[in-house]
Amino acid sequence: MFTGIIEEIGQIAAITPAGDGWRLTVRAPKAAADAVHGESIAVGGVCLTVVDSTADTFDADVMKQTLDVSALGDVVVGSTVNIEKAMPIGARLGGHIVQGHVDGTGTVLEVRPGDQWRVIRISLPADLAPLVVDKGSISVAGTSLTVSAVSAPDAAQAWFEISLIPETLVATTLGALTVGDRVNLETDILARHVERLLAFRTAPEGGSR
Repeated sequence: MFTGIIEEIGQIAAITPAGDGWRLTVRAPKAAADAVHGESIAVGGVCLTVVDSTADTFDADVMKQTLDVSALGDVVVGSTVNIEKAMPIGARLGGHIVQGHVDGTGTVLEVRPGDQWRVIRISLPADLAPLVVDKGSISVAGTSLTVSAVSAPDAAQAWFEISLIPETLVATTLGALTVGDRVNLETDILARHVERLLAFRTAPEGGSR
């Protein structure tokens, strides 16, 4: 479990084919310093399991399904990624509950700079659009953010906007986003539970429960 508060910006140091997946070596000195085999670290918003580590790097295996459904499949050696270690019990929840289970990806549609902030518009897959609400929480590339605007329900292209403060622009990879970039999205787990409950409530009589 994570909070979406990024602890450092890591860098992909190596990509080694492993079956139909990859083994990633990530250079992230803060996370690697006390990383242990089997622990979870969110890399660009994807929960990965540490299989080996050094003083400043850790290795994690990425299965083909993860590469297919997340933006991790786009990384190359040298790519930067947001890093967050799992939340310890008793810690403050500074962002929101993030599982590191990516729902899908979005594409940056527009970047609007402001005097002290930057507004980024990102496309939404149609099936995720009902789960994203104005002033609600969303994880973008592993970063906990507040939605500042959403498209109308009948819009031809679903989208949402986030407004990034200077700290977020420098402390995460989001400050480097440009139009056309693909990012991992994880919607609020509470919204997903509500959607599932409503689906069962409206299921035809005699349907599975």
